[in-house]
Amino acid sequence: MSEQIRVILPDGAEKTFEKGTTAMDVAMSISEGLARNVLAAKVNGNVWDANRALPEVTKLELLTWNQTEGKQTFWHSSAHLLAEALEAMFPEVKLGIGPPIENGFYYDVDLGGEELSPEKIEALEKKMLELAREKNEFKRRDVSKDEALEFYQKAGNDYKVELIKELEDGNITFYHQGNFTDLCKGPHIPHTGYVKAAKVMNLAGAYWRGDEKRPQLTRIYGITFPKQKELTEYLDLLEEAKKRDHRKLGKELELFTFSENVGMGLPLWLPKGAMLRERLENFLKKAQVKAGYEGVVTPHIGNKKLYITSGHYEKYGEDSFQPIHTPNENEEFLLKPMNCPHHCEIYKAKPRSYKDLPIRFAEFGTVYRYEQSGELHGLTRVRGFTQDDAHIFCAPEQVEDEFAKVIDLVLYVFRSLGFEEFVTQISLRDPENKSKYIGKDEDWDKAEASIERVAKAKGLDYVVETGEAAFYGPKLDFMVKDALGRRWQLGTIQVDYQLPERFELEYIGADNKKHRPVMIHRAPFGSMERFTAVLIEHCAGNFPLWLSPEQVSILPISEKYHDYAKEMQQTLQMADITGQIDMRDEKIGRKIRDAEVKKIPYMLIVGEKEAAEGTVSIRKHGEGDAGSMKIDAFVQHFENEIKQALAY
Repeated sequence: MSEQIRVILPDGAEKTFEKGTTAMDVAMSISEGLARNVLAAKVNGNVWDANRALPEVTKLELLTWNQTEGKQTFWHSSAHLLAEALEAMFPEVKLGIGPPIENGFYYDVDLGGEELSPEKIEALEKKMLELAREKNEFKRRDVSKDEALEFYQKAGNDYKVELIKELEDGNITFYHQGNFTDLCKGPHIPHTGYVKAAKVMNLAGAYWRGDEKRPQLTRIYGITFPKQKELTEYLDLLEEAKKRDHRKLGKELELFTFSENVGMGLPLWLPKGAMLRERLENFLKKAQVKAGYEGVVTPHIGNKKLYITSGHYEKYGEDSFQPIHTPNENEEFLLKPMNCPHHCEIYKAKPRSYKDLPIRFAEFGTVYRYEQSGELHGLTRVRGFTQDDAHIFCAPEQVEDEFAKVIDLVLYVFRSLGFEEFVTQISLRDPENKSKYIGKDEDWDKAEASIERVAKAKGLDYVVETGEAAFYGPKLDFMVKDALGRRWQLGTIQVDYQLPERFELEYIGADNKKHRPVMIHRAPFGSMERFTAVLIEHCAGNFPLWLSPEQVSILPISEKYHDYAKEMQQTLQMADITGQIDMRDEKIGRKIRDAEVKKIPYMLIVGEKEAAEGTVSIRKHGEGDAGSMKIDAFVQHFENEIKQALAY
């Protein structure tokens, strides 16, 4: 009787197979249609090649294009396909590294002085598909360190030689497809034929291993799909994304700007942008007051000792601006890189009792981090940004209730701003690399267990990622999907037993003894800058009525009705409705078109009939004529629309 292996499927069903069975064999036993779509497999939590023999006991999940790991395996294999095509076209090319990324993959290569013209890029794409049609199997092979070194030394590839020298003998694998070989730990799709569409997206310079003192390579970004239709749809999506680019719309809608004289990564908010930002802040402040938060304000700088105490300087000192030296010897300050140490000092300002807890401090606090210039991008990656920060100091038994309330607040924010689709990620510490974190194991265990219990109780759709925790505690991150299907990490909630310990925070308990509070960090927006950027692109600049910096545009048909328009404007201002009068000597059609381009929610047209009857003719952005009504009735209609949108 042949040896058997046991396979446990995601639904808990168990099956036995002969030793040597692969994930693809298991898929075939379920259905041929399923097998055709399998790209890789998750074996006991790790992603494997679908044609690799399974171990004796296997928890198995079959991965297709619909799973993130399936796409990542597809794109990783496509990076090898790109490298094979490069070697075929440029025999002298030297390969660096070629990982998958969020959308597609890249390969860093030394082209030996070759230039990739548009014609050569097109030929490269065709070569990739030509090789894909050969349906060459991706074959994994264990090699010794000596064999690996000999292979790449003979090829004259110093980049791969350097990588191999850092690997342990016995843990080195090559992958082959056709006549191509690459150093790789895998996994890969079964064969190249799964790739049906390929596109080189971009070229960039990249220093070898990110070190500006090392050679500069060419980074070739690409993307592939199992169907040509999907590539076409993706490229269409990119075109739509260009139209929605927050940098483009921010300029057109006069929201923000940047100045080299001020400094890279330091946004300047223009009047309309400042209004938008103020409305966002007031929206959250109102919700926070209802939820029992108290506002605080902290300075833009802090003594370096503060961040040494918190541990932030050790972990993030390199990403901060250089210390500010004062005339006093040995006195150093930092531009504030985060708000939490300041809030700890506010908590510590007076004795606290268990009867005071929970204490919830909130601040729109501006912080500064020295991001590399190449990583700066509009409002999504800046050097000065404002966090909608709050820190809750509570007793250990209050943690889960407070955490649940913060989740409710975050969901209210998302719903009010039209973010309907999101998933959550529970980020835990890496148990194999505890040096990245501070604090006791028992505190981490309690914090991680609390987050997972609350997430389950709230019915959240969450994934667990090991190694993604903050250095002081685990967290729950909200990944929001925008109108174009892109995922953005926005809100975050973190449980922290460590900073209260480091700052020696205390409260007197019911037993009249001193106890340590637990700290919950939370930011529903994340940062005002990044959130605004995502919001602009999500709604293409068509902000919700309550948020729009210019809510109405009053359009008089001619100069004769300017006085009546001014009366309307005063009435609207009394109701806290913002808007301008278009007094230009233009035809009404032109004024309407310009207001549409500016994405102003309501256009109020006034002429002879409206002035005589005390009414306004209403047009709604993107919808057209909405009839006419008395100005008081319009104010009531306006307020009801906002009230409905912000129901909490």
